[in-house]
Amino acid sequence: MSKKVLCLPGDGIGPEVMNSALEVLDVLNESFSQSIIIEQAEIGGAAIDSEGKAISEDTLAHAESSDAVLLGAVGGYQWDYLPVDQRPESGLLALRKHLDLYANLRPALVHPDLVAASSLKAELVSGLDLLIVRELTGGLYFGEPRGIIEEQGERVGFNTYRYSESEIRRIAKVAFEAAMQRNRTLCSIDKANVLEVTRLWREVVTDMAKEYPDVAVSHMYVDNAAMQLVRYPKQFDVILTGNLFGDILSDQAAMLTGSIGLLPSASLNSHQQGVYEPCHGSAPDIAGKGQANPIAMLLSVAMMLRYSFEEIEAAEALESAVFKTLQAGFRTYDLDQNNYVTTEAMTQAVIQRLRPASSC
Repeated sequence: MSKKVLCLPGDGIGPEVMNSALEVLDVLNESFSQSIIIEQAEIGGAAIDSEGKAISEDTLAHAESSDAVLLGAVGGYQWDYLPVDQRPESGLLALRKHLDLYANLRPALVHPDLVAASSLKAELVSGLDLLIVRELTGGLYFGEPRGIIEEQGERVGFNTYRYSESEIRRIAKVAFEAAMQRNRTLCSIDKANVLEVTRLWREVVTDMAKEYPDVAVSHMYVDNAAMQLVRYPKQFDVILTGNLFGDILSDQAAMLTGSIGLLPSASLNSHQQGVYEPCHGSAPDIAGKGQANPIAMLLSVAMMLRYSFEEIEAAEALESAVFKTLQAGFRTYDLDQNNYVTTEAMTQAVIQRLRPASSC
């Protein structure tokens, strides 16, 4: 059965890494008997320039009718003059909300050949393999009321931090199920000593733990978690947290691996329809220079194959091709500024290892 994928290249290096994904999808179609139909549309700054807004209703409709969405990156300095709710990032938030993509999965895995690339000592990151499960459609980013008003002669900004019990339960279920498939260890991150909303979060997670007696559950305040991620990151397996804390901690965890250009992500709804994107941003300073690392995008394709298409064999083949390429010594600019290959050269190196031997 064919699968429809909507590709949204976006801004900065987004189109470059998306091109890498499209090349790999061609190989998957040819060599692994996949039937993936590709459609493309604009998002972010590119959509603002061509369509007048960060994502159009037509693009949202295409996303809704697709089996999965591949996203490059959004944002750039040239759109900073716009009001916040009209900037490129608003297109990404609208897409997440429209598809109800409440569960964000961000793995952080240190490849054995890249241990030295991490800013931490080798003994701290060697063998690191953790997963952050982040709630994506609630919390401070979406709570109402919000705004900037004038009060007693000065401007006052305000946002509302809000979670319902049902929102907490559904994201916790994703994290518990992930823990069951891994090392059966889950750490829930909150600030329950100060914030009532995260006090509720802790109560709900504690109650749900009764349904998963085989999972060892712990709780940690977010400030301590940030410290522990750089003190001893291998103590974590699955980390569960809300939107704001997850946004910060996932980028911190990404840098433990040596480069944010290595890490994929999946944002899923209850139907396993997902938006798959690299954790890195649009990186406008290197756009067009052939220095972008395509690996995060290629591993995002692998996550798409695994979670939305349930094509485990193809996903594992792509992951293996990426790891073999790194093992062979290929490095992009973010990993080795003195001896690096271009985005396209790295992509072709992965493709060479992805093709079955009979087709090479």
